[in-house]
Amino acid sequence: MAVRSTPGGVVAGRSTKEAIREAAIELFSDKGFEQTSLREVADAVGITKASLYYHYASKQDLLLAIVDPIVDDLHAVADGLTELEHGPAGQRAILTRQVRAMLRHRRTVLMFVRDTTAIARAIANRDEELKDARMRLCRWLAGPDPSDEALLRAAAAFQVLTVALGSQELVPEADTELIERVVLDAALGVLGVGAADGTEDDRAHHG
Repeated sequence: MAVRSTPGGVVAGRSTKEAIREAAIELFSDKGFEQTSLREVADAVGITKASLYYHYASKQDLLLAIVDPIVDDLHAVADGLTELEHGPAGQRAILTRQVRAMLRHRRTVLMFVRDTTAIARAIANRDEELKDARMRLCRWLAGPDPSDEALLRAAAAFQVLTVALGSQELVPEADTELIERVVLDAALGVLGVGAADGTEDDRAHHG
């Protein structure tokens, strides 16, 4: 996976920080986090290493800038639980929000495939936040006073959604709408919830 270099300037249409972040995602995914130098990232963007340091003080800071949006999106979905009434329509809406959040980061997850241990160690300080958000989502999906079966189904449904994260490697040419539909249907099936048409999220997404 080659990163296109833009000598003498930043990638057109992007801020310098965003261009650095995008180049890092591709390089970390292709070569690995530990094996990629900041010099290579700077060269890919077409800036000096000193300019890169102006935006990111270290490779660790750059990695966190890539990972933080994934954690923040999960928190946002969990924080939105209070907006919805529990039931088939609400469960579908939450699962839809989560699978779309995951699809936004499908490229980034290739980094984890390449360098799982190094990246997990680098983001260990956000691990508890991830666990907390996942637990809140699973318990809400399971419903009030859930049985053990309901909790297991909720956890399994959430796990099914993670297929969207690995879809970049599994089906790199697949349309995101296809991935969303298949993964969401599978998660709803595990949860034991039938399709619910015309949710607010679906109307907003499809216009």
